[in-house]
This record gives sequence, C-alpha cells and structure tokens, in this order.
Amino acid sequence: MSSSGVVLGTRSSQKFTIGNYLGTRFEQIGIKHCFMVPGDYNLVLLDQLMQNKNILQIGCCNELNAAYAAEGYARAKGCGAVVTTFNVGAFSALNGVAGAYAENLPVIFVSGGYNTNDEAANHLIHHTIGTHDFSYQYEIFRQVTCAAVRILNVENAPLLIDHAIVTALRERKPAYIEIACNLAAAPCNKPAPFEYVLIEKVTNRHSLNAAVKSAAAILNNASKPLLLAGSHLRPFRAMDAFRQLAESLGCAVAVMPDAKGFFPEDHTQFIGIYLGGESSANCEPIVDWADLILAAGPQFTDYTTAGWTALPSREKSIVVQPGLVHFSDLAYTGVELADFLSALAKRVHANDRTLMEYRQIGGEERAADQTSNADSDTPLSRAEMVGQIEKDLDGNTTLLVETGDAWFNGMYMRLPKGARFEIEMQWGAIGWSVPASFGYAVGMEGDRRIVSIIGDGSFQLTAQEVANMIRYKTNNVIFLVNNHGYVIESEIHEGPYNYFKNWDYAGLAHIFNAEDGKGLGLKATTAGELAVAIRKAREHRGGPILIECQIAHDDCTPQLLKWGKKVAAANGRPPVQV
Repeated sequence: MSSSGVVLGTRSSQKFTIGNYLGTRFEQIGIKHCFMVPGDYNLVLLDQLMQNKNILQIGCCNELNAAYAAEGYARAKGCGAVVTTFNVGAFSALNGVAGAYAENLPVIFVSGGYNTNDEAANHLIHHTIGTHDFSYQYEIFRQVTCAAVRILNVENAPLLIDHAIVTALRERKPAYIEIACNLAAAPCNKPAPFEYVLIEKVTNRHSLNAAVKSAAAILNNASKPLLLAGSHLRPFRAMDAFRQLAESLGCAVAVMPDAKGFFPEDHTQFIGIYLGGESSANCEPIVDWADLILAAGPQFTDYTTAGWTALPSREKSIVVQPGLVHFSDLAYTGVELADFLSALAKRVHANDRTLMEYRQIGGEERAADQTSNADSDTPLSRAEMVGQIEKDLDGNTTLLVETGDAWFNGMYMRLPKGARFEIEMQWGAIGWSVPASFGYAVGMEGDRRIVSIIGDGSFQLTAQEVANMIRYKTNNVIFLVNNHGYVIESEIHEGPYNYFKNWDYAGLAHIFNAEDGKGLGLKATTAGELAVAIRKAREHRGGPILIECQIAHDDCTPQLLKWGKKVAAANGRPPVQV
C-alpha cells in the first residue's frame, strides 16, 4: 500500500485467471483506477485485480459513491470501472450506474456473484432476497446497461468480458459483468491485444451521402442558419467535427445547458447557452430569429427545454443524433454523428447573418448579475459568490456543478480557454457531485484542478467521500452553498420537506482529517471572507479545500425562478381525457 492509501500490486508470473483477464482489459482501455467497496463475494476478485500493478484500487465509503466516482472518472478518462459485492453492494450502486447510462458514460460495473454450486444445490444464501432464483440482479441491471453478462463457467469468460467492454465503449453506456466468487481465480486464456477486439460503429456510406446532400441543400438555401450544440457531441467524439462545421458556416453557435464547454466560449461565433427564456443574454432572440437550426446531438427533455418551452420547431430544424439524421419530413439511419458533421462541413457555404445580428443587438454584453463589486464587509450574496468563483477560473480548471441552483450559477459563467464544464442534467440526482468530483479528480491530468459548486442538501447525501479526497490527496475545491434547504425544490414546489438540519460544513474537513489528513475547511459569510478563502485555496497543497458559503435561502438565480415555474407547470399538466 502506498503512503496515500492506494492499493498497489505486482503482477505474478502465474497463468492468467478470469480476474487477471478483466484487469488486463481494464489496463488496455486506459483505466488506471478501479473504484470498489469490498464484500465477501468480491474479495477473491479484488485479489486478482490487485495483481495488476498498473491499476490502483480506490476504496469508497459506500457503493453508491463508488458508482458516482466511476462516472466522474469516466468524464475525465473516457471510461470508468467499479466493483461491488452481490445484491447488497450492487443495488446500492444501481442509481449511479443508471446515471451513467442516462449521461452516456461507459462505466464497467462488476459484481461478485454467488458460488456456482449453490444454485444447483437449491441453497438459500445470504445477501439475497431469500429465493432460489439468483438471476434477478442481472435482470435488473440489464435495464440500465447496454450489455450484461454473467460469468458462471470458465470457458466463455473471455468472450463475455470482451463483449461487455466492447459494447460499453461502442455505445458509450455502462456494461454489467457478474463473476461468480468461485471463478474469479479460475485459470483462463491470456487476453489478445485489445485492438483486435475493439469494434467501432461504422457509418452507412449510402445513407451518409444522401443525408449530407439533403442537409447541405437546406443549409445553403437558408437565409439565417444557426448551430445548436447538444450533449451527445462529447460521448460520440463529435466535438471537433462540430467545430469544423461551425467554422465552415460562420454562423452563430449556441449550446444547450448540458453541452456547455463543448464549443469554445472564447470562439468568435459563440453566443451562449440556449434555454428559452432563461438563455444567456441576447441568445434566445437570435435562436428564435433563425430560419434554420441544425441541432447536433441534442437531448431535448423537460429540463433542457425549460418545461418544453424552448423546443425548436420541427419545421425549421435538422436534428442530428448518433446513428440518425432527422429532417422535418424524413430521417436517415446508420449515420454516425461525427462522420455526418465532418462531411457536411465540406459542402456548406459561409453565412454569418445570425452572428452579425447577434453582435448588432449587443450580444457580447455581460449580464450585470455576474459582476463582483461588493465591499469586503458586505454579507455574502449569491451573485458575489458567483463573480468571485468565475474570476478564479483558469484554463486548467474543470467546473462541476450539482443539481439545483448550482446549475444556473455555473451555466452563465464564462469559461476561459481550456476550462471544462461538467453537469448531470439528464439524470439530475442530488448527491452526485461529491463522489463524481472525487472520481474526476483521480482521473484528471496532473496539472488540472476541479472546482465544484454544491448545494447543502445535495452535499448531505454523499458527504463522506470528502474523506477519500483527503485520503488520496486530490486537487478539489468545493464551494459549499449553505442556503438552508433544497432551493431548487422550493422553486418547483414549496413544502416543509425542503428543509433539513444545518451542519457545520467547514468543520467537517477537520473531522475527516483525523490524525493525518490535510483537507482545509473555510467559512465565508462576507465578500471579503470569500476572497481570502479563495486565495488560501490557491495556496493550499496536499488535500481538498471546502469553502462554506453562507447565503440567504431565497437568494437564488432569476433563471432558477423562471425555469422552476415552467418545469412545475410541465409536471402539473392534467391527464389527457380519453
């Protein structure tokens, strides 16, 4: 074990086992850290994985946190892995695996399984619901993974493991692998080189050519074209192709809130976040004014369209998804996102009319809400907090925001060149951000830091993982927004259930440090205290920093107020009368 508590291992000279095989595949796809919680059904498997010295096992406080951490790791590295025990561990992790599915992140979920002799012997075993059918965990995880396999015999283990991993990488979704506890150390074949195994999706060239021809004709005949970036651009490796198309067209480029950062915000064509009436300043009028919108990889939901109020009309849209190009009257299948955008970029004519109109109406002006002008003794406000955080961002920063008003606090910050943005807007699970920040920090480049904005209610769900940030000395900064309640829920639907016991959040760092940690907890109640805390955070080394920002409960973004009302209206629609 290293001084930081990371489990190290050395690969033995023995023949490959099923566990060794899995570990080698992890290494070959770029996984260097495996998040886990030990349990009796996975202990031998953990021993086998530990023999690979190039993979470090990261112990988490619970299985839900481990799954969220693997999801955050996948955001930084492209793929993540988590190992739990059967039933009691796996079902705890289920929410995090489902979130990875919703967010298009390949997480390899591995569960230890029961001894293969027990089913044939008609045994009842522990950590189950007390039935003789042990397949229900597999059946449940099939619903939230793109591939699910059970290793119940030695012979087909390599085939099943490869199928699960390859499918996860190709589909950009989680995969499920269950390995019986008495087979983890069983000998199996040595893994072949991975490049022989990996199969990428292939575009149908006939469909591609036809779709590109149709799209080019429509775009080139449009008077006011505009591009809209969606969240599928990153998982399906289409960000560069989208930028290529944008620069060929020269038009205005807006991004959906869950695609922030997928198009450079310092780019001359960038006009901001599109979220209907809650869009960046002067973005909505340009989107509405455009006579053609090409939406690349969008995820149109009630959240991303503010209760369906920001859904581009089908008649003036081309919607490009992984494997599908959708026009108003027809669709082409078998066309991959990046291939289509790259090919289309070579067929379009430049048309900057939407960009010129955006500039004409003063689109580059910043909203006054994002400025920081308070005196040092002024009680801390949300706007002041946001302004100071934004000034502290640099090109080596990843900004991660939790579900709630943190979404809106982060969306409208201007990212400097090289900065990244992470949001979980499709799954929208509160509590995701603490372990996801930890996982991201483990997987990110050495010169990068992650800054997270987390509400107090969300933090209370998964706060334990700050202890592992301290244990593994990660480069995290957490801005803990202490506004005494679930503000986003209050804006959607008020009730006494939106309030909870307050904590001394800054004091938790001292508690988690125990005798050897170097986490730093700070509290800011004024503008001046926050400025001092941010400076100390920049100077601190050897552990995470938690800055508790105390603001009034009703001090939230105006965008949240408007968005919450629209989402509530969408939720409250009466049933259709038949």
